Amino acid sequence: QVQLEESGGGLVQSGGSLRLSCTASGSSFSRQAMGWFRQTPENEREFVAASSWIGAIAYYADSVKGRFTMSRDNGKNTVYLEMNSLQPEDTATYYCAARTVVRASQSADDYAYWGQGTQVTVSS
Repeated sequence: QVQLEESGGGLVQSGGSLRLSCTASGSSFSRQAMGWFRQTPENEREFVAASSWIGAIAYYADSVKGRFTMSRDNGKNTVYLEMNSLQPEDTATYYCAARTVVRASQSADDYAYWGQGTQVTVSS
């Protein structure tokens, strides 16, 4: 079992930055691919970013490419999502998720463990 806890969400003005963190506990963390997803009340859960267990390979949704950076620190059992140039359309609840394998995926169905989510609100 893996427990995930996100933090770092909040209210920011358009053009601002936030850094989300997700800390894992309860299992060996370093060999698991991790992902970030987001969801609004009107939409289905949307892929944002994913990282293999090595961390050197990361994937991004086109909508965030060049603005968001995902990284991980396996020694701290933590993944991060650095979000820059935030826009109102980035407003959502952000979730981190863990797979049970090393390879990253852009599909929410491939992730076995989910955090409770952290709210990001970008004002115009």
